[in-house]
Amino acid sequence: MTESIPQMLILSSPSGAGKTTLANMLRARFNDFEVSISHTTRKPRIGEENGREYHFVDDATFDSMVENDEFAEWAHVHTSRYGTSKVEVGRILGRNKRILFDIDWQGTEQLLRAYPDAMAVFVLPPSMTELARRLRGRKTDDESEIRVRLANAREELRRYTLYQHLVRNDDLDAAFADLEAMVLGHATPRPSPTPPTVVALLEEVVT
Repeated sequence: MTESIPQMLILSSPSGAGKTTLANMLRARFNDFEVSISHTTRKPRIGEENGREYHFVDDATFDSMVENDEFAEWAHVHTSRYGTSKVEVGRILGRNKRILFDIDWQGTEQLLRAYPDAMAVFVLPPSMTELARRLRGRKTDDESEIRVRLANAREELRRYTLYQHLVRNDDLDAAFADLEAMVLGHATPRPSPTPPTVVALLEEVVT
C-alpha cells in the first residue's frame, strides 16, 4: 500500500450528490481501497443484492447488533437505519486493504472519535435544485421520500465542519480530480469550496 494514502477514507454527501459514484471511481483508481458494506434496515432497491450494496437486515436484527455493541458506527438516515459493523472493519483491514466509508455525518462523527486519523471528505451538490432533479431522476423514491431527503440534505450541509475537505460535484471528472489530489496529499486542481458556498446552498429555495 502507498503510505501517503489514508488508511481510512470517509465520503459523505446529501443523497444524490454523487458520493457513491466518486467512491467507485476512487476504487478503480486505487485498487487497495475496499468499500465498507453497511448493514441497513432499508428494503433493497431493484438490482441491489444482499451483501453487495448492503447487508439488508430487519429491525430486530439491527436492534440486537446495537445492544451487543457490534457497530463501529450506526445512525438513523432518512427513514431507515444504517451501520458499519466492527466485523466489517476487521475483515477489510485483515486483508491489508484500506477502508472507504460511504456514510452520513452521524457515522462520520462516531468514526472520527474512534479513528481520529481517518480522512473525511464531504461532497457538495452544485445546487439544491440540481440535487432535487437528480433525486427525482433516479425514480427510486416517491415524492414524500424525496422531500425527506431534501430536508435531510440541509441538516447534512450544516455539518460540513466535521470534514477536513469539501468537494463540489458540479462536474464529475473535475470533482474526482479534486478528490484524487486530496487522497494523495496534493494541491487540488480547483480552489476548494468555502463556507459561503455551503451557506448559499442552505439559502437556496427548492420547489
